[in-house]
Amino acid sequence: MPTPTETYAAIDLGSNSFHMVVAHAQEDRIQIIDKIKDMVRLAGGLDEDDRLQEDVMNIALECLQRFGQRIKNIPSANVRAVGTNTLRQAKNSASFLKKANKALGMPIEIISGREEARLIFSGVGYSNYNEQEQRLVIDIGGGSTEFAIGIGYDAHLTESLQMGCVSMTRRFFSSGEITAKKMRKAILAARQELELIEIHYKKIGWQACLGSSGTINSISDVIAALGNGDRTIKPEPLYKLRDRLVGAGHTDKLKLEGLPINRVPVFPGGVAILCAAFESLGIDSMQPSEGALREGLLLDLFGRLHARDIRNSTVQEMQQRYGVDQQHAENVKATATACFIQLKDKWKLDAENDLRLLGWASSLHEIGLAISHSQYHKHGAYLLSNSDLAGFSREVQTQLAFLVRCHRRKLVDEAISQLPEELQGRMYNLAIILRLSVVLNRHRLVDKLTDFRISANDDRIKLTFPDAWLENHPLTEADLESEAEYLKAIKIKLVFSQAD
Repeated sequence: MPTPTETYAAIDLGSNSFHMVVAHAQEDRIQIIDKIKDMVRLAGGLDEDDRLQEDVMNIALECLQRFGQRIKNIPSANVRAVGTNTLRQAKNSASFLKKANKALGMPIEIISGREEARLIFSGVGYSNYNEQEQRLVIDIGGGSTEFAIGIGYDAHLTESLQMGCVSMTRRFFSSGEITAKKMRKAILAARQELELIEIHYKKIGWQACLGSSGTINSISDVIAALGNGDRTIKPEPLYKLRDRLVGAGHTDKLKLEGLPINRVPVFPGGVAILCAAFESLGIDSMQPSEGALREGLLLDLFGRLHARDIRNSTVQEMQQRYGVDQQHAENVKATATACFIQLKDKWKLDAENDLRLLGWASSLHEIGLAISHSQYHKHGAYLLSNSDLAGFSREVQTQLAFLVRCHRRKLVDEAISQLPEELQGRMYNLAIILRLSVVLNRHRLVDKLTDFRISANDDRIKLTFPDAWLENHPLTEADLESEAEYLKAIKIKLVFSQAD
């Protein structure tokens, strides 16, 4: 009997273009069946105060409505949408995302620059897979440029620099005028950004270089049209293209075969960035790739739904890096799971996503001990808020940091205020489960504690333990009494007893 075909979709809200790919998956094979692209130029809609202007937001929302129609019949679990540099940067990003989520019909995640670079590398692997050679992948977006070195689908070195074809063009070619002086200044500015990674990337090295994104593919197409049809980008034809732009003098006069009209306004900025990358990193040849962030998203999403979630590997790496007592973490996780199962219906918790988040928080609640025992919950929250965690969006990192911050001591209003209002009640409930699980395992015995009952209503939580258990664990009883005082501050009454 044939394996049923599933449909997936990945949506990339880039700083220059919005992309969507739709794919069929059967067993371990993914086949893209549809691609939609819209040149939104989100980065061009940022004003001097880094706020998205109304006109560009309307264009973006109209595009997302069209995307929403295409994915309407695809299960929401099979769709992932992410925002990149401009949405990371925009000060009114949160208010825009509320409208964007409604237009698309599903939530949009904001990912970090390094997470973007990781996914791009994976997407290039989808189109040009090679597990024998180490590769450098570069992607010039509208607001940032990503760099990654790795093998196969897996990048082990990633970086995102604050320069893109839209932002660079706005800075140096805003009037459309292209002079030798402006081009030199743009390339120098890009090289200054590249100073941050130049030595390290050269030291690691690579056997092949690939370029992703519309900018690099357009440069490749133009070079092929100007030469012998070879799309390989090499220094000499790239610099000749740079000189040709300067010779034209203005974007209005650019007539280049292979260059789409809608890319002309931001083309000079993209060429300047690529010239700088070739000069700084000593690149002698680059092959263009059709694979990009959206293909990487598809692979990542497919892995999540088929027990290959990179976020689990990231959590394990964090445990190892910060010397977490993994046996204790597992015990806390087992107790938290037992609480979750008994409370999920009453508290309307998501049996998949909420339990997974609670499990990660249980695994990482003690990472702050690597800094200091004093206030270690705050140190742990800081590490989770500010680390580059492969596979995690900004939103999930913020939620994870909240749980670790609030797993002991006071449940502070400042921490909960950083979360969207619609999540606050659910996150408080998950924090309470984690707190109780930590208290019940404070003795750090080897055996997992799961033999208890827990129930709750709106303002009361009741724990019931086996006969004589509290008598045999007087320290835990004292800890529960202390926890009852902490919960009283948020108007929750904690009671506990032994079975008759």
